[in-house]
Amino acid sequence: MAYDFHRDLQSIQAPVIHFDHVSKNYQKGIPALDDISFSIEKGEFVFIVGNSGSGKSTLLRLMLREIAPTKGKVYVAGRELSRLHRYQVSKYRRSIGVVFQDFRLLKDRNAYDNVAFAQRVTEVKPSEIKQRVPRMLSLVGLTEKYKAFPAEMSGGEQQRVALARALVNNPVILLADEPTGNLDPKTSWEIMHLLEEVNRRGTTVVVVTHNHEVVDSMQKRVIMLRKGRIISDEKKGGYVYAKY
Repeated sequence: MAYDFHRDLQSIQAPVIHFDHVSKNYQKGIPALDDISFSIEKGEFVFIVGNSGSGKSTLLRLMLREIAPTKGKVYVAGRELSRLHRYQVSKYRRSIGVVFQDFRLLKDRNAYDNVAFAQRVTEVKPSEIKQRVPRMLSLVGLTEKYKAFPAEMSGGEQQRVALARALVNNPVILLADEPTGNLDPKTSWEIMHLLEEVNRRGTTVVVVTHNHEVVDSMQKRVIMLRKGRIISDEKKGGYVYAKY
């Protein structure tokens, strides 16, 4: 029977994400991640923090199954990602939401069509698309911008469209890679408050960031990396400043 990742994510009671002694080497003898183990429960809001080169991006790429671990295992919804066949990988990625620092919107399509595109690739009925897309644009405060193209929107508005696109398929997991990296402080807070609202609705949110102020203020779980290792995992806290 074919895997139904969305169903598995909806129903799983165990951790939705689990890293089991994971290491990743890009060059022989130089680990980007070194024996990482942690679990993220359904409904958690987790920050992944650390300096440049600490392994944050590698961690996210492993969650997205863009790369495979050199050692250890990565599980999402109880499935070991390295064991997925190529056709299953694309289906898996469609079952989770992803927001990137550079938005990655389709430049030749307006806000409505950028969000609707995420539905069309999963073969959602046109009648359902007409209901879901306006609802998502309303959630992120862009009801009146549905005809605007990316070049006609501010960075914050583009990130809101990207967030609506990530949420339109009702994902159980939302991964955000430096979602405030290209935004001014006021807009950054607006995006983070939206992510917090999404989390309150039941979505597991994982944010990779280096924004100290946001992390310190929001007091969520913080996993801090240093040179490919976890040096701190606080269930509720801020950005950890420590010498290791």
